[in-house]
Amino acid sequence: MQRNSTKIACIILTLFFLASSFRYEVLAQPVNKEKDAYVILLHGLGQTKRSMEKIGKSLSSLGYRVVNVGYPSTKYPIEYLADDILSNIVERYSKNPQSKIHFVTHSMGGIVVRHYIKNHILPNLGRVVMISPPNQGSELVDSLGDSYFFKKLNGPAGRQLGTDKNSVPLSLGSVDFELGVIAGNRSFNPLYSVIVPGPDDGVVSVERTKVVGMKDFLLLPQTHAFIMKSEDVIQQVIYFLEHGVFKKGEK
Repeated sequence: MQRNSTKIACIILTLFFLASSFRYEVLAQPVNKEKDAYVILLHGLGQTKRSMEKIGKSLSSLGYRVVNVGYPSTKYPIEYLADDILSNIVERYSKNPQSKIHFVTHSMGGIVVRHYIKNHILPNLGRVVMISPPNQGSELVDSLGDSYFFKKLNGPAGRQLGTDKNSVPLSLGSVDFELGVIAGNRSFNPLYSVIVPGPDDGVVSVERTKVVGMKDFLLLPQTHAFIMKSEDVIQQVIYFLEHGVFKKGEK
């Protein structure tokens, strides 16, 4: 009996060391070498760069040089945000023509990038992923944009995101760069979804996230406010930056 107990104890101890050895081998794997590419992250209207931190950490772990931009989205119109604030940031990191500059954006951040690219030359532009962008504006702005509370909360840039004659997204035309768009079709706000026609993420309709010239499009069951924190979305962002298309058939 004692001999059997000793054998069992030895087997357990051996398995423990094998498991410990395997765990150490996994943990000891070297991290990927730094890539010769920057990824500039732009958050959406009324948010902060904290909303893009999860994406940033995932990209940094793969060796990308991440620039998570915090900008006063509710203080200035889109033109100023693109031509002054974003322009100064891009200039800082675009001096080496060998280093690609990618963009990953959420919501209005995508419109800021589109306005910048339309009006500036960036020879080392890489790929762009826009998450829930109002590429054709949003009917929500048409309905609520003139209200005091909307103006107070969203500032001049917010009012430019409608579908009327003042729409900045509709004035930008098609895109001519490698763009992947990820849209959501889940909403926690039934009132907003009544205002926005068709499938939507609670702020932007699926159809209005699209833009002529985009290279790929992906629809996922996510809401506007939290889509950029989804692990499925983050993995698709990474895949597009590395391959120029989304990974279809898998989230």
